[in-house]
Amino acid sequence: MNDQPNRRPRTQGKSSGQGKPAGQGRPGNSGKSHKPYRRPQKDPVRFLAFEALRAVDERDAYANLVLPPLLRKAREQEGPEKFDARDAALATELVYGTLRRQGTYDAIVAACIDRPLREVDPPVLDVLNLGVHQLLGTRIPSHAAVSASVELARVVLGDGRAKFVNAVLRKVARDDLDGWLEKVAPPYDEDAEDHLAVVHSHPRWVVSALWDSLGGGRAGIEDLLEADNERPEVTLVARPGRSTADELLDSLDADSALPGRWSPYAVRLSEGGEPGSLELVREGRAGVQDEGSQLVALALANAPVDGSDAKWLDGCAGPGGKAAMLAGLAAERGAVLLAAEKQPHRARLVGQALAGNPGPYQVVAADGTRPPWRPGSFDRVLMDVPCTGLGALRRRPEARWRRRPEDLEGFAPLQRALLRTALESVRVGGVVGYATCSPHLAETRAVVDDVLKQWGAAELVDARELMPGVPALGDGPDVQLWPHLHGTDAMYLAVIRRTG
Repeated sequence: MNDQPNRRPRTQGKSSGQGKPAGQGRPGNSGKSHKPYRRPQKDPVRFLAFEALRAVDERDAYANLVLPPLLRKAREQEGPEKFDARDAALATELVYGTLRRQGTYDAIVAACIDRPLREVDPPVLDVLNLGVHQLLGTRIPSHAAVSASVELARVVLGDGRAKFVNAVLRKVARDDLDGWLEKVAPPYDEDAEDHLAVVHSHPRWVVSALWDSLGGGRAGIEDLLEADNERPEVTLVARPGRSTADELLDSLDADSALPGRWSPYAVRLSEGGEPGSLELVREGRAGVQDEGSQLVALALANAPVDGSDAKWLDGCAGPGGKAAMLAGLAAERGAVLLAAEKQPHRARLVGQALAGNPGPYQVVAADGTRPPWRPGSFDRVLMDVPCTGLGALRRRPEARWRRRPEDLEGFAPLQRALLRTALESVRVGGVVGYATCSPHLAETRAVVDDVLKQWGAAELVDARELMPGVPALGDGPDVQLWPHLHGTDAMYLAVIRRTG
């Protein structure tokens, strides 16, 4: 159940098989007198959350892209019940909380019905899981959570399915989360990975992969999985040459903003907020960027090179956060950045991020595996390669349910090809940064080891020395950042010097 084999495949339509509560018959007309029909009342917050979950499921959308426009549209609506900041906060919690805990909630729902979970239509499951999250993951009173969920079901599913939702949620409400986990999660001593998968709502294969990469015992992996389920802080970057962290802090409320933990350009928004409303962000002088990404760019810029240091390359630059940082750092040294991105629409985003950079730069739409530039053209090269994104599950919780082990095989040839391109593109004595937002060993050390064996004339630089002040960076020479240890996404970085 933790890898979700029992979930029904995505569907655009609705079938009649919603399942029924364990030990209960299907709702029907008993012939008894009924109360007068009451038209269902649409709750804007829960309806919006349901819309977001359906978009994630049906269109393979990401919540962080779907939710903001839905919230903007809701706030623009006029009427007696104005959609305010508290409504937006609740809708956001319902969406992200339900997505993060989907595996756990599926297991609980499965225990409350008498048929396989795959026979329950996805829209029904979304309403159920929204209700389960309110019951077990928030402080909303049980009666309010059930009644609001049933009312949502009446609006989006119809009265018949609403009765099914009501029966299931009333059964869920009989116990708290800890009580349910004791019932649905296997004991740790019998199956540690399955226990962790159910308790912490990760597919089993992801638990296994993260544990292999992290190493150590139970405490470390539980801390990591718990960190994946926590709401991350919004982190801003003051783009070098355009603004400073102090300037950014001065523009924010002192009670809601903190300096970054590790990057001198980072500012953390402890109370959330809307970065797009900040003048420095609107002007492009600052942006939203995880501190792990900032550290990767800074590490490449800090790496010593032999000889010239005039030409830098970001070979997988979209959507532009690292490129904007590198461009500013390059300009301070009189160097020029070339930012390359294969997808034209993402290349345009890179151009927007770099607009206003104090020094010269160039953005091109180019395939990094078939580069238009000559070999040995650059002194520094960053390749932040496409990957499974398992390092950013805090921000994109739906990715854990969307990815499959076979995805690794699809990324592997591209990752190796891009690293080979990076080594070909840098001159002898120059440095390459190979980065991924995944801690999976198949996407990190395995790629670096394979390419270096083939290449030969290259050596690893100790990347730990390029992140001064950052603790718990491992045995080196590469670096793996972790949410539970560093408060960042799980970014990986290997720095390689070409020697021939």
